[in-house]
Amino acid sequence: MQFIGIIPARFQSTRFPGKPLVMLGEKPIIQWVYENAKKVLDEVYVATDDERIYRAVEAFGGKAVYTSPNHQSGTDRCAEAAQKVAERLKFDVVINIQGDEPFIRPEQVEGLKACFDSPETEIATLIKPITNPEEITNINRPKVVINKNSEAMYFSRSPIPFVRDFTPEEWISRNTFFSHIGMYAYRFDILLELTKLPIGVLEKAESLEQLRWLENGYRIKTAQTSFENIGIDTPEDLENAKKFVL
Repeated sequence: MQFIGIIPARFQSTRFPGKPLVMLGEKPIIQWVYENAKKVLDEVYVATDDERIYRAVEAFGGKAVYTSPNHQSGTDRCAEAAQKVAERLKFDVVINIQGDEPFIRPEQVEGLKACFDSPETEIATLIKPITNPEEITNINRPKVVINKNSEAMYFSRSPIPFVRDFTPEEWISRNTFFSHIGMYAYRFDILLELTKLPIGVLEKAESLEQLRWLENGYRIKTAQTSFENIGIDTPEDLENAKKFVL
């Protein structure tokens, strides 16, 4: 099975404009992401609507694809880029890599790839066991519950599951909770189908795009990781990330 990585990257960001090109150590953030993805994927492309990002990727020897500025999600941008790449390259699975997580681990990408050892896998994503009790009630950290086949049953900003008869402080010792790490892999044909789906009731309620897929009957396989990705959404996050640059 052939895999490619797509890194959606846009210049405009409400909280941190120009984020992909901000320097982290001696390299822009987008270069960190790209080079870490290349450690485990032969083909990686940055999908962007901005000439500055496109030229920066070319300057460090990477590959980039222009996409429409009108996409509402990284999934849609990823799908357009994959269609353009498919005109000259054959692949089966697209791995959607967050453009603001410079320290992605090769093991995480390998975990997603392994999900497709099963021919039934349509979509795959990463989850991480929660060890900090405060995470369980943090609405900015989506949680997920899985079935016995390691497929996602539901994602929520609320604590799931609810542990009856115990206080929230005790929950973490009474059940295994998982947080969602927002890296996805899709069979190429499934990715194109996902972009045609209308926003559903569950997605509107929780503001979680993956609920649209579950609501429409798609199955999401999960792979566990023990690593916490460092996302850079604000200048404060950048300062924190600098601590990890040797």
